Amino acid sequence: MRRGLIINNAYSALASALNQSLRLKEELARLGVAADILNGAPELFIDGGGNISAQISGYDFCIYLDKDKYASRMLEKSGLRLFNSAAAVEICDDKMSTHIALANRGVPMPETVAGLLCYNPSAKLKQEFVNGLEKRFGYPLIVKESYGSLGKGVYKADNREQLDSLCKKLMCVPHLFQKFIKESAGRDLRVIVVGGRCVAAMRRVSNGDFRSNLELGGSGNPADICEITQNLCVRTAEALGLDYCGIDLLYGERGMLVCEVNSNAFFGGIEKVTGVNVAAAYAGYIVKEIYK
Repeated sequence: MRRGLIINNAYSALASALNQSLRLKEELARLGVAADILNGAPELFIDGGGNISAQISGYDFCIYLDKDKYASRMLEKSGLRLFNSAAAVEICDDKMSTHIALANRGVPMPETVAGLLCYNPSAKLKQEFVNGLEKRFGYPLIVKESYGSLGKGVYKADNREQLDSLCKKLMCVPHLFQKFIKESAGRDLRVIVVGGRCVAAMRRVSNGDFRSNLELGGSGNPADICEITQNLCVRTAEALGLDYCGIDLLYGERGMLVCEVNSNAFFGGIEKVTGVNVAAAYAGYIVKEIYK
């Protein structure tokens, strides 16, 4: 019997996350694959002999919808094929790591500077560093926590006072700074890539916020994307080793810019907006990969 496993985060109560796993289970069943859904990985440990022990068997693959890097690495070491891989999820979970991985690969991105690493919350700001940010980017500029999704942990500094405040707030949190792309203020393009193919795209427009996430009140409309943009998205997914992802692009002065890459992008919203059955595309890709 063909069997798959779908793993959600152990503590997530998001309706979007539940929908993701239920839709994938449904589409896998249409293809003759029974899937079990777990909220959190099964018991995993390293035994006294130094070997991975996983209380799991009988599954051909796992759709990993969590970001727990320890569980994903241990699952892979136990021999289970993950969609997406542990390495790909880890890179995409850290926004700065994503930009570094895409650097020198011909992928246009907003100009980006990593925040300084600090372990001391009482330390004074390095004013020469902040001066450099101000000189490089001007105002406004974007400040992001390296970890976060659904538009959370993304800020805009309109002046030096706000920039100093954000730098102090995030001093001991991994973060980055980016050029504000004025041409794309309050709007972006979300593209879903499955197995090296762009399957759905929508333009997102904010409801007064500089961020355009649907979860923050933005709206979406189906979008047709040109071959250049499709190639950019496919190259981005391939560079990060992703089977599935949602890529957020900004409208730059000279073309599209890769802003963020989401390894576990929710597809409920884009399915409603575009009418594309993203879950079926993902399930179909997995089945072909595993049972080819």
